[in-house]
Amino acid sequence: MKTDTLCGYNAVAAAFACRPDAIQRLFYLAEQKISAGPFCAALAAAKKPYRMVEAAELEKIAGTPHHGGLVAIATGKAPTILDPRAPPRVKLLLVLDGIGNPHNLGAIARSAAYFGVKAMLIGEGIGHALPSDAAFRTAEGGLEYLDLYRTRDLPRALAMMDPYYRTVATSLGKEAMKLDDLPRDRPVALVLGNEERGVSAPVLAACRREVKIGGRGKIQSLNVAQAAAVFIHALA
Repeated sequence: MKTDTLCGYNAVAAAFACRPDAIQRLFYLAEQKISAGPFCAALAAAKKPYRMVEAAELEKIAGTPHHGGLVAIATGKAPTILDPRAPPRVKLLLVLDGIGNPHNLGAIARSAAYFGVKAMLIGEGIGHALPSDAAFRTAEGGLEYLDLYRTRDLPRALAMMDPYYRTVATSLGKEAMKLDDLPRDRPVALVLGNEERGVSAPVLAACRREVKIGGRGKIQSLNVAQAAAVFIHALA
C-alpha cells in the first residue's frame, strides 16, 4: 500500500485535520516536542506509534533534510478516477495537463487551497507528476484540502464536462484572450500545461477558449506555478 511521507508542521497539521485516520505514525525532533504534543495525544488515543528521534534518523525517515523537524507517515491519498459524466460541481476546477515537476504540483495546490479552490483534475501520462512526498512537502498542507481526480483521457473528459464548465486553456497563442476579458458567467475548468511545452495540442483543441495573463514587462511568461496563482486569484 502506498504511503505519504508528510514533512513539516503545516503538512502534518493539515493531514490530522483532514484525514486523521490515515496517519499511521509520527516522528519528531526534541525541539518540536511542544508542537507535536497534540498529534502525539491523538495517536495515543488511537493506539498508534509516535517517537522522538535524532536529526540523522529523521532525515532518513523523511528521505530529505528538509523535514521541518516533524514527519508523519500516512496512508496514501490517491486521486479518484474522474467520471466526466458526473464531474465535481465547483466554481473553478483546476486541470493539470502534463505538469511534470512535483514541486510545481505542490506549489499550485498550495495556491489553490489558499484561495479556496476545492478540486483539481490531473491528466495521467508518462512524466506527469502525481501527488508525491515532494509535492506534499511543497504544498504545505494544500493537497489535503483539495478533492483530487485523475484521468487518462483528458481531451475526452474536458469535452464531456463542457455542458457544465467553460473549458479554458492557458496559452500564449494569438487566439488567447486576456484574463480580464474572460467571461465569468459560468464555472471554469482551467487547464495549466507542461512547464516547457504548455497545453498539449489535443487538450487545447478540446477547450472552448484560450486565456493569457497580460504582462507589461520584457519576459515572455511566468513559471507555471506563478501563473497558476495569478489565474486562481482572478477566478476563484
